[in-house]
Amino acid sequence: MAWMSGGRSNTELISNMMRNGLLTSQRVIEAMNKVDRANYVKSGTRPYDDSPASIGFGATISAPHMHAHAAENLLPYLNPGAKVLDIGSGSGYTCAIFHHLVSPQGEAQGKVIGIDHIPQLVNWSVENLKKDGLTEPLNNGNIAMITGDGRLGNAEHAPYDVIHVGAAAPVLPEALIAQLNSPGRMFIPVGTYSQEIVQVDKDSAGKVTEQRLFGVRYVPLTDREAQSP
Repeated sequence: MAWMSGGRSNTELISNMMRNGLLTSQRVIEAMNKVDRANYVKSGTRPYDDSPASIGFGATISAPHMHAHAAENLLPYLNPGAKVLDIGSGSGYTCAIFHHLVSPQGEAQGKVIGIDHIPQLVNWSVENLKKDGLTEPLNNGNIAMITGDGRLGNAEHAPYDVIHVGAAAPVLPEALIAQLNSPGRMFIPVGTYSQEIVQVDKDSAGKVTEQRLFGVRYVPLTDREAQSP
């Protein structure tokens, strides 16, 4: 039903995803309603279609239903005050959603770190977030967009309660598992020709478990030279 979830506005897109059972949590619904996808796509793109779209440099913004799946899956760990690492942050869209979940007004403020190895995309994502009304959290550090190799995570701010990966790794990156908090959860597409979303949980004792959720098709998690020669 995901292909039927597109709309003519952000409100209609969210409403259709709710109708199709892709969004069930009120917290996620409220967060996604605060983030206008039109601010995170290239000119000429139909922002409210439930489909992926190119954002240049071999990167895409995923279909909205995949962002809904990710937010719903990670929600138990996206509490006020939580720390999130968004790898392959691209346009900044998922960072905005996560920000509204971990830094709600009047509650404990969390931190969202977006990392991408294409500096032009990082700079563009900052512009997008500002356009979407998030200048203050960028200025106060509640959102930080950085250039780097996401396959290595970002050890400086680890551990993370949540790690979201927006491109497919051939195998589970050990560096990311090491940077996951205890407890914590990672949502990551894994595979080359055949890909699956893998939910990685680390419990309070540090035990790691993996659960394969469903098949997907993502661009590969690769290096800067391979992506943008």
